[in-house]
Amino acid sequence: MASKAPREYPAGSAAVLDERPVGRGPVRPPSDDRSFFGHPRGLSTLFFTEMWERFSYYGLRPLLVLFMAAALAEGGFGFDRGQASAIVGIYGACVYLASLPGGWIADRLLGLRRAIFTGAVLITSGHLSIGLSGFAGQGTAGKAFFFLGLVLIVFGTGLLKPNISAIVGDLYPEGGARRDAGFSIFYMGINLGAFAGQLITGFLGEKVGWHLGFGAAGVGMFFGLMWFALRSRATLGDIGTAPARHPDPVVQSRQERTVKLVAGGIVGLVALLFVLGITGVFIPDAQLIGRYMAYVLVGLALAFFAFVFAFGGLDGAEKRRVAVIVVLFLFAAIFWSAFEQAPTSLNLFAKDFTNRNLGGFQVPATWFQSINSAFIILLAPLFAALWVGLGRRRGDLSSPAKFALGLFFAGIGFALMIPAANAVVHSNGALKVSAMWLVGSYFFQTVGELCLSPVGLSSMTKLAPRKYVGQMMGIWFLASAVGNLIGGLVGGHVDPEKLEVMPGLFTATTAGLFGAAVILALLVIPIRRMMADVPHQGAHAAH
Repeated sequence: MASKAPREYPAGSAAVLDERPVGRGPVRPPSDDRSFFGHPRGLSTLFFTEMWERFSYYGLRPLLVLFMAAALAEGGFGFDRGQASAIVGIYGACVYLASLPGGWIADRLLGLRRAIFTGAVLITSGHLSIGLSGFAGQGTAGKAFFFLGLVLIVFGTGLLKPNISAIVGDLYPEGGARRDAGFSIFYMGINLGAFAGQLITGFLGEKVGWHLGFGAAGVGMFFGLMWFALRSRATLGDIGTAPARHPDPVVQSRQERTVKLVAGGIVGLVALLFVLGITGVFIPDAQLIGRYMAYVLVGLALAFFAFVFAFGGLDGAEKRRVAVIVVLFLFAAIFWSAFEQAPTSLNLFAKDFTNRNLGGFQVPATWFQSINSAFIILLAPLFAALWVGLGRRRGDLSSPAKFALGLFFAGIGFALMIPAANAVVHSNGALKVSAMWLVGSYFFQTVGELCLSPVGLSSMTKLAPRKYVGQMMGIWFLASAVGNLIGGLVGGHVDPEKLEVMPGLFTATTAGLFGAAVILALLVIPIRRMMADVPHQGAHAAH
């Protein structure tokens, strides 16, 4: 599970790494090392580190809204569902946003390896803090430990996520199909971790105790930290040990000071807001903050595009490509706004309105979050073969066409939830519907994800003017951040106290996805003309 939206797909990641800054650090020459399923043994270090990190992240995330919305008598914080869901959305958005300064700090100051290790330490500390919140109680002290843990996980993930993918690429300095295959193996580790994490932590959190589930997620990250610490030196050589360095020591010193000032400013600002919130100087409204964050992020993206058009020194062809990126950004944000309802609205629907009885066993609601990862593992190879096969038969689809398909299939997934929600409303909440409604919904959402996400990553690298590749990738992750925010803001509408709102939520989401799919389908031909000078667009671009 992506690493979710956007997930680290092989082709996209490889393309991004082709544009990395020169001088990131010494890299071993090409090697015939094939000790890990035909790949360098360093891949095993990164595979299991990332697997355990995703185990912890996706093991924690679906428990958050259930725990915060649970009544005090049930061991939770008793938050309003709208507030709890918005907090999950803000948390998910911040994780993606933190990857932007995280990659910059690694490149300019820490180096990839130190950034990954530091990130793993912060994530492990964050889980420890959340675990300690159980001993501190449900009052101010407990909330302080809990939210401090989330902040530490955000900072740590920002340092770990972008840089561990970068090292995977550095294992294959020769590039080519072997590197794409290496990313495919790495990608399977991501989904295995997400799949297992949600099963184990979900069972412990819902069946035994919330904080035992949180603790299990933390143990997973501790395993990842120890694995990386013990294996990295022996298996990675000197890859990622040094940051990029400017040949002029004066410039290098100035760059390091800038990084330290910016990083320190970010940490200081977050610490100030945290203290003010915990001490009650101001009472944060998560829904209000989430709405303003969404406005700010979209505004930043549009301002960036406007700046690039006006002052970026682009020629006509480059401006046309950037215009296509603007379109893809907007439609990607729409897709993720629906897709990222998984840990909020769909998670709450599984808890309250789904028949989870399986042979006398009550399936934990969080287990439904593993369905997406399972379908990804099963379907990703089939989609890779499909796109390659279409390309060979000259039937490959353009990137916008695949985006339109992704929106359409996600729309089908949410359309399935409309009759399920209506059945619950008509029974006045007494009916629990079949689990197959959610399984079907996740299936079509996964098909949509496979049509859109890997294609989007690859398209950003092909369409972006060369000097803006890294920044355009940041914009792509910004679409995911916006999606997490909106998914969190609307997710709280699934509530036994507000049954009549639920069908409207799924209907509006379905209409938005289908409407976006139709509009983008109508734009496919003009966009294809704008992309006429882009080499190997379509199926070959994505894989």
